[in-house]
Amino acid sequence: MKKLSILLILTLALAACARPTPQRTHIRLPMGFVANVQFAPVYVAIEKGYFAAEGIEIEFDYSWETNGVQLVGAGELPFAIASGDQVILARSQGLPVVMFVNWWKRFPVAVVALEESGIRSPQDLAGRKVGIPETFGASYIGWRALASRFGLSDTQLEVIGYGALAKLAEKQVEASVVYANNEPIQLAQAGYKYTLIPVADYATLVSNGLITNERTLQEKPDLVRAFARAFLKGLEDTLADPDAAFEICKRYVEGLEANEAAQRAVLQASLAYWQGQPLGASDPAAWQATAQAMLEAGLLPAPVDATRAFTNDYLP
Repeated sequence: MKKLSILLILTLALAACARPTPQRTHIRLPMGFVANVQFAPVYVAIEKGYFAAEGIEIEFDYSWETNGVQLVGAGELPFAIASGDQVILARSQGLPVVMFVNWWKRFPVAVVALEESGIRSPQDLAGRKVGIPETFGASYIGWRALASRFGLSDTQLEVIGYGALAKLAEKQVEASVVYANNEPIQLAQAGYKYTLIPVADYATLVSNGLITNERTLQEKPDLVRAFARAFLKGLEDTLADPDAAFEICKRYVEGLEANEAAQRAVLQASLAYWQGQPLGASDPAAWQATAQAMLEAGLLPAPVDATRAFTNDYLP
């Protein structure tokens, strides 16, 4: 009986050794141009093992947003982080990209002006010189939606690249289109008092989320659901404990300690734009409004069926 027990143990041990190790799905994820605290939910999901638990291994790809959209649209990569306007633009060009997690529930573009300018409301922008990074992308769409709502056709719009702080300080522009969770924090850090006009207070537009393509949705729905589950757990944890999330970011974002106060403020400001139940769900009206704003701005050659640009069917 003793020999039989030993033989049984050895047989079970050998069977366990022979069992194949479950393979992980390696995913290269285009995120944005540089590592940043604004990607905290992804870092948290990785650090806490949420992706690993779903059998997913993440490789960061810090490249231009448009590159990620094109690669996903061509079927060369399954997922990327991208903005709603890029999804709509891509679909107008025949790329079958779809947002399956709407991460940023509020559109983060805003107009900022120094307090001394006297600008307090959107109406006060009429006839003023307003700086804008470029005449495309989320900043431009946000501006066009705001200008359309308040009849700001006589505003002097000037392309200034990404030097809003210097342009405002030097009085080269009276206001500037910015991201509400970034440049205003830098102004405050520099001691300036300012007025902030969030576009989201006046227009419901789509911002950043996780995108895939129609083929991946059809052929690998379980992978899409797994990716959404892992990411949203990271987002939930970040919202619940931003201090812990910031500490995790230090392992992924170089040089955070050198500018910790400002970067903590950026993360804190971002939380307000991520909140909203259910997490990850797209608002159909926001997609329609974004597509319409892009069409009116001349960014689309023809109307786009916005209902095909997103799905809520793969959320937990």
